[in-house]
Amino acid sequence: MTPQHPLSTLRLQFHKGFTFADALEHVGYFSSLGVSHIYASPIFTARPNSSHGYDIVDPTQINPELGGRKGLARLVEALRHAHMGLIVDIVPNHMGVGGADNPWWQHVFEWGRHSPYAMWFDIDWHSPDPFLHNKILAPFLGDAYGVVIDQGDIHLEYDRQTQRIQARYFDNAFPIALADYADILQGADHPGVAGLLAQFRRIDYRLPFLDIQSQVNQVLAALATLSLHPEVVDAINTALASYSDQGIEKLHPLLEKQHYRLTWWRNASDQINWRRFFEVSELAGVRVELDEVFEATHSLLFELYAQGLIDGVRLDHIDGLAQPQDYCRKLRARLEGLMPNRPPHLRTPVYMIAEKILAPGEWLREGWGLDGTTGYEFMDQVSALLHDPQGVQPLNALWHQLSQNEKSFHQHVEQARRQLLSENLVSEFEAAVHALHAIARADLHTRDYSLASIRRVFTEILVHFPVYRSYVTVDGMDAQDEELFESTAIKARRTLGHVDKPLVDIIFSWLRGDLIHDAPSPEISDLSQRAITRFQQLMPPLCAKSMEDTAFYRFGRLVSRNEVGSDPDMFTLDMAAFHDACQRRLAMYPANLLATATHDHKRGEDVRARIAVISQVPMQWEQQVKRWIEMNQRFHTRVFPQEMKFVAYDAPRVTHEYMLYQMLVGAWPFDLQVNDAAGLKAYGERMEAWFIKSIREAKWMSSWVQANEPYEEACADFLRHLLDPVESSEFLHSLVQFTELIAPAGAINSLAQTVLRMTVPGIPDLYQGTEFWDLSLVDPDNRRPVDYALRAQTLHATRHHAISDHAPTNPVLLANWRQGGIKQAIIHRLLGLRKQHAALFEAGDYQALYAQGMHADKVVAFQRQHDEQCLLVVVPRFCHALLADHGSLTLADWHDTQLEKGLRMSGRYRDILTGKVHLAEDNTLPLAKLFATLPLAVLLLEPE
Repeated sequence: MTPQHPLSTLRLQFHKGFTFADALEHVGYFSSLGVSHIYASPIFTARPNSSHGYDIVDPTQINPELGGRKGLARLVEALRHAHMGLIVDIVPNHMGVGGADNPWWQHVFEWGRHSPYAMWFDIDWHSPDPFLHNKILAPFLGDAYGVVIDQGDIHLEYDRQTQRIQARYFDNAFPIALADYADILQGADHPGVAGLLAQFRRIDYRLPFLDIQSQVNQVLAALATLSLHPEVVDAINTALASYSDQGIEKLHPLLEKQHYRLTWWRNASDQINWRRFFEVSELAGVRVELDEVFEATHSLLFELYAQGLIDGVRLDHIDGLAQPQDYCRKLRARLEGLMPNRPPHLRTPVYMIAEKILAPGEWLREGWGLDGTTGYEFMDQVSALLHDPQGVQPLNALWHQLSQNEKSFHQHVEQARRQLLSENLVSEFEAAVHALHAIARADLHTRDYSLASIRRVFTEILVHFPVYRSYVTVDGMDAQDEELFESTAIKARRTLGHVDKPLVDIIFSWLRGDLIHDAPSPEISDLSQRAITRFQQLMPPLCAKSMEDTAFYRFGRLVSRNEVGSDPDMFTLDMAAFHDACQRRLAMYPANLLATATHDHKRGEDVRARIAVISQVPMQWEQQVKRWIEMNQRFHTRVFPQEMKFVAYDAPRVTHEYMLYQMLVGAWPFDLQVNDAAGLKAYGERMEAWFIKSIREAKWMSSWVQANEPYEEACADFLRHLLDPVESSEFLHSLVQFTELIAPAGAINSLAQTVLRMTVPGIPDLYQGTEFWDLSLVDPDNRRPVDYALRAQTLHATRHHAISDHAPTNPVLLANWRQGGIKQAIIHRLLGLRKQHAALFEAGDYQALYAQGMHADKVVAFQRQHDEQCLLVVVPRFCHALLADHGSLTLADWHDTQLEKGLRMSGRYRDILTGKVHLAEDNTLPLAKLFATLPLAVLLLEPE
């Protein structure tokens, strides 16, 4: 059976420091590991020196910093030779702007609404702000506009390459409208330039762009020819310099006439009149719902797919699109239509997945043409499965005692949403409010509802909406959205005054799309559609920023549950719920990606796995933490704010200190010793970057918009003291002692989630480098260089001896488990199993199994079957108390715990991880025997 989808993926982060050529060097290793497809970060041209590739400025070209078209072709050739494929990450929602690199955005700056690209970006040309009428806000200045002008930081220059006059502000270039060239160049004392002025003045710039394009090109060509003469360039530069020298008198009036309004970057939240990606003003929303935009931004993608250079796509942030469901269906149809153009041996179905955060209990809508998501929900489920429910109450009590705050996580989210709507996403919020108010004003029955009342009611709707967005279309809404609207309406009414309660149902009727079909005029229908789109595109950034980038850093009960796609209020997941999720995924999205680490994770998969062990030893953790807090009080700093209205306070606050201790334990490197000053310094630098970022993300004591430098420096100084081997010897020894206590159970958690990721329904994704222990922090720490040479060397040394078909596990791997080779060996063996038995993993059923006996709750087991093939998977959880000693991964004292009453358990099973044979006599398998060598079991039924 030829697999219809990838068997596994390996995520690679491409950038200037890791190019196609670098990946090419390691294709042999990737193939030997058993990966079927490389899953690449965006490969189209991004802004220079981009570290991630999501700030694409030209989707029609392969990024030259990565190696360009030729480099990609060479990489794909090597992948094909190794029988591997390529999946690429694309960014349909937004493009990189600012700077001077995006030609389409620059064209809009130059021509305003006359530009043929003006409608490509989601710009409100009718902003209620009179200063932005027919203008684009350009929030790219590092200081207030007046200060920048006074300092002379903006100057005019003539770019001979583009043949344009532009206002240059450091790396930013703002094109000057051609209608102003004549006035500017009349100061150039040269007869050749003077002859051009009449030509510039004859152009009627009121005509549509296409009608004047040929005239403009002729004049610019003449200017380019003249500029070949040095004396002409000198004359032009002299004319331009006069503007820079007279900022207020000449440069300011010129800039005020442009199609953009320059402003301080801090004003973006309050004034911006175009859709951004979240609150990032360097990323502008693209109207990919328009056919011409869709075709232009996907032309290269279609070419690469038709030529057989790529096999699938990952869609970034589809919730930002106006109609994501229509987009996904349209994209699949276009790609499938290109199938006949592909090489015959590559005509398998295109693989399409989308980045989508799902709330607990929420599933990706069906009928979109997607194979699934990028796997955040699995990352959440498998992590929750490994958190002991017995730790919930003690950890709750400890957190409430330390923080002096009884709020649940969702209460923190609601508080964060209110703050974001009033501070960070003001413009986006106000645009949606005004869209709703326009509907109200258009109807006699609702025109008396004021802008203020709509703002109050809409705020409560946004605060209480439980998922990332709704998906109302011109055809109406489905049952899921109807249920979401009803539950949100109930919550919104509870927090509104009596006068405002009736408006809740009215606004929801607009957001449901009732007016699209029932409106008395097309105008009202259009207003309704605009309001729906505004609402649906506002919810994702509000939801993400309030949870992942705010509440995750305020609520610190146990930070291993504060992860993208997770709900920390859902501390644990029982086995029945986990099995149910696996069965539903098999039925609905069997090719869904399964991730446990991503380029967006808040902490590495093995940091989470280790911190999760704290849920098994909450009382020991409490004793340890309280001792550390008392011990390290001497390193606190008294911060005296410059503004006298604020009282002095200690730094760090106890909530930040508590989360720091969790991270120090969770990410502590296996080989770091307390007397290793250099190692402690390097670890401290990484941890300090995380610490300051976490403080700013919380938006309490500091923020990205307005950093509280005294507090941040006090916190950084506190951390430096903690990791000083002379000053903090007692603390460091205590920290290492506790870390070593929970590290083996954390490693077993990691191996358990690795085995589950490789064997449950779905396609396992391996994030770069995580075949060894992943003790990374939040980005950019999780994008550090990977030592593939070491990984290849380790694999070569162990693949023929450590874990093979009929040989027991090499004792050296278990003895040296801290080095990570055991994890890599298991991944290699399971990826090989997936290749050998592709049909079993692609089409095999899923049957939950349960243990009996004293430790039945500590075993997760299931069986997969396809025809005569049968696989039995058994992994432990909550195993800290079962460790034979705290220096090994050996589990003991299983007593009478055993698996029994399976569907196909009778027969001879070989453990593909150890090579040992197990006979399921009387439909039972004792756990003590199953885990005698390795605390995991993946058993394949051997033919009779």
